[in-house]
Amino acid sequence: MSVRDSSSGTTAASKSVSGNLGGKVHDHHRQRLAVVYVRQSTPRQVIENRESTRLQYALADRAIDLGWHRDRVLVIDEDLGQSGTSIENRPGFQRLMAEIALDHVGLVLGLQVSRLARSCKDWYHLLELCGVYRALLSDHDSLYDPAQFNDRLLLGLQGMMSEAELHLIRCRMDQGVRQKAERGELFTLVPLGYLRAPDNQVALDPDEQVQAVVRIVFEKFAELGSGRAVVAYLVREGMRLPSRPHYGPDRGQLVWRKPATATVYGMLHNPIYAGAYSYGRQQIDPRGKVPGRPSTGRRCQSMDDWHVLLQDKLPAYISWDQYLANRKRLTQNTARFETRGAPREGSSLLGGLAVCGRCGRRLHVVYDGRPGTARYQCQNSEPADPCDSPSVVAEPVDALIAEQVLRALEPAALELSLQVEQDGRREQERGTAHWRQVLERSHYQADRARRQYDMVEPENRLIARELESRWKRHSARSRSSKKNTPVCKLRQQSICKLETWMRFTPWPRTCLRCGPPRRRVTRIARRSFDICWTASRSPWQAKRSWSM
Repeated sequence: MSVRDSSSGTTAASKSVSGNLGGKVHDHHRQRLAVVYVRQSTPRQVIENRESTRLQYALADRAIDLGWHRDRVLVIDEDLGQSGTSIENRPGFQRLMAEIALDHVGLVLGLQVSRLARSCKDWYHLLELCGVYRALLSDHDSLYDPAQFNDRLLLGLQGMMSEAELHLIRCRMDQGVRQKAERGELFTLVPLGYLRAPDNQVALDPDEQVQAVVRIVFEKFAELGSGRAVVAYLVREGMRLPSRPHYGPDRGQLVWRKPATATVYGMLHNPIYAGAYSYGRQQIDPRGKVPGRPSTGRRCQSMDDWHVLLQDKLPAYISWDQYLANRKRLTQNTARFETRGAPREGSSLLGGLAVCGRCGRRLHVVYDGRPGTARYQCQNSEPADPCDSPSVVAEPVDALIAEQVLRALEPAALELSLQVEQDGRREQERGTAHWRQVLERSHYQADRARRQYDMVEPENRLIARELESRWKRHSARSRSSKKNTPVCKLRQQSICKLETWMRFTPWPRTCLRCGPPRRRVTRIARRSFDICWTASRSPWQAKRSWSM
């Protein structure tokens, strides 16, 4: 028994001596905490690479071998599933730094240096704190004292190699992604109106109503010229945009949602609707990053700066020329000095068209709330070259320009009238087709819910009650769709009234004094004529350039 005791004591002593590794561990270290830092880079690694997680948790036994009591070993595992590239979104590492700065830590254990930090900035900050507060660092086979020069040099080299390894991994991954994108095969999420097959092929959504609504968005933008006007039209007509969620309980199912401005603008900017594959339309600018928000910092790039652009790669809803025209129109709609801007609802006629004769910038339209008091004013306040041109009352200028425009439109009155009539007929056909598809879908869903309810056994009330409520819900939607159909017919009648007005009203003299007909004809005139108001004293010019 005594031999066993002496042998066990010798074994414990040998463990203590070997674990001390050169006498670096002292009593003032053991009086403080031993912290085991546990981290995995991604949630997928946490689920699949469980052995690595077990090895990191097992470092608590190494702290016990070095002389720490089990109650004095703290395990920090809040950073499981977080990348080590930065201290952001890593509450565990921030807690570790705070504990060291409070002089609560005598030993920090990590499976590898890369587990602690993949950034030299964060790594050297940790070494500096450990050196000041006399805390040791340990991995699976070595013990380091950052206050000693040799250990500090070795730890610095390991941190540099860890950061370089991260950059090498990122370069290899980016190269693989770029090569796949250059072949036009890299797809993460496809936009509405498209579906991705299991073989990674992208095709048009087979649902006819989905395709019809997507085409309506582009047709109305070509007619209205503004993304917000398209959204207002969809809301006014009671149309919804299709969506197939990529996550959640409705994943892959077709759902209809209220139109959103961001969705419409995303469709207009996306070249996939013109059959082109693109990669690199948005790039990350580090200067725009917001701490705690990983999705910030994205900046849209010009078409010349896109990494990959392959035309005629995918099925298209519009032509490439129409896509370029939409981009040009969206650029002109931006509220900048060098662009026209989108057509507004104000009473001024030359909003976005008039320029200053001195500095050449666009004139702003200023209203003071009273009718007939609109003014064109230059707001160029550059300190180097300020513009002191006076403002101009808009009413006489608009009257002069309107008279000349109407005189130029006289020869094309019949042609423009036919164009308005054709637009009205297309609007009527579009609304009829849309509501017919809505009724067909609602009838199908109600009939399908009824058939599902009829197939369930009457005794199985747990399922029957759910199917019965679903049947009632779809039946109510079907009745609601039927009630909306007369509204569509009334809108069609108003379009017919517009056609009658265009046929029997002296045009275009009265078009600028009416409501909806005035806006419709004015859009055609704006699309068909370029009004150039020169900055000199020479007369203005109205140049006809049919582009319809």
